[in-house]
Amino acid sequence: MQSDLPRPYWLYALCRRLFVLVVAWPVVLLWLGLTVRHRMRLPRRGPAVIIANHNSHLDLLVLLTLLPLSRLPLLRPVAAADYFFSTALLRFIARWFLGLIPVQRGSARGTNSVTPAGDPLLLCREALARDEILLLFPEGTRGEPEVMSKLKPGLWHLLRDQPAVPVVPVYLQGLGKSMPKGEWIPIPFFVDAYVGRPLPYSDDKAAYLQTLANCFAILATKGATRIQRRTAE
Repeated sequence: MQSDLPRPYWLYALCRRLFVLVVAWPVVLLWLGLTVRHRMRLPRRGPAVIIANHNSHLDLLVLLTLLPLSRLPLLRPVAAADYFFSTALLRFIARWFLGLIPVQRGSARGTNSVTPAGDPLLLCREALARDEILLLFPEGTRGEPEVMSKLKPGLWHLLRDQPAVPVVPVYLQGLGKSMPKGEWIPIPFFVDAYVGRPLPYSDDKAAYLQTLANCFAILATKGATRIQRRTAE
């Protein structure tokens, strides 16, 4: 199966690791500070899907630091083609440094040549077939600070023909206050990442989406409790 990754692969892998070393780690670990709960639950090999809530421009940077550098080239974030692939410079950064998989959103579908015609999730399916790890934001776009939006059904559609693929939820606490939607300068604010257990697939779309929402709610409650304890100390 032909890969959508840039070639040569060794240069692509080097660019991905350098981006995390030079950009993501300094911002996340030095400027913000990050604590990860149950990191061992994260997948180290594919096929697998990591899903996370989405409140900030910094969400992707934090998630890129969660896996070891050796596994990083396997991690393929899924992003809006009309935003991250709109110019030549953005396409270069998206492909070589972030490893993004473009997906068309709503009315923009079919208007950008970086995505295949027909199945909007084709590149995602091919990535899973190559044993890569997808990174998805099931809300579809950045929401209000520290508030979960309604989950989109894209993940359910993606897994219909491969239901055995593990889906690992990650709840990010604090990024909505550090760099919310509409802001471009990060404010130092301690960040927690809570990794949940893999979630089973269900043929019932509504039930499956509710399971995802319930899992995020439980992780959010754990995050709120920890913040209260930290404040009281």
